[in-house]
Formats: sequence, C-alpha cells, structure tokens
Amino acid sequence: MNKLRKGDEVIVLSGRDKGKRGKVTLRKDDAHLVIEGVNTVKKHTKPNPMKGENGGILNKSMPIHQSNVAIFNVATGKADRVGIKLQADGKRVRVYKSSGEEIKVA
Repeated sequence: MNKLRKGDEVIVLSGRDKGKRGKVTLRKDDAHLVIEGVNTVKKHTKPNPMKGENGGILNKSMPIHQSNVAIFNVATGKADRVGIKLQADGKRVRVYKSSGEEIKVA
C-alpha cells in the first residue's frame, strides 16, 4: 500500500522548493511523484502544425522523490508521517502518526 496517493496534499521537505505545498497529480513509479507547482522546469517546444500545437516555452512539473515530501496534516498545519492501521473487518487504512486519525482524500 502506497503511503502517498494521487490527490493528497503534501509539503516539500528538502530541495529548492522546500516549504511549498501542492497536490499529488501523478505517481510516476513506486518512488516518484508529480506535484502541481513544485519542481517546475521550462520546456522549449517546437510547433507541430499536424497536432495543432504551438511552439514556445512551457512550464512543466517534473517528478520528485517521495522521500523529499511529507503529507500535510490540515488539523495541525504541519507535515506528518503516514501509518497503516488494520481495522476490525480486515481493511487497511492510512492514518496520521501524530494523532492516529484516518486520512481522507478529498
């Protein structure tokens, strides 16, 4: 079970974007996440009239390693760790380590 999922609000712990918050938009693989507004680069693209694409300089979000981000706990306003708790019916749920409350994805 992945501790960080698409739609989670995370905060960056290290790197040039330290302190920025954003939502996870994509899991590239087991270890990398794409977060909106974080780790953006300028991508130079050529125009492609066959696809109807204009050329120019685009801002693109690149993947960041999941060890450099932590889930954002709205109740405390700080970064938090994620734990896995087994419910009575055998279902596994993600919980905040600090408070033990269940993480709900909006």
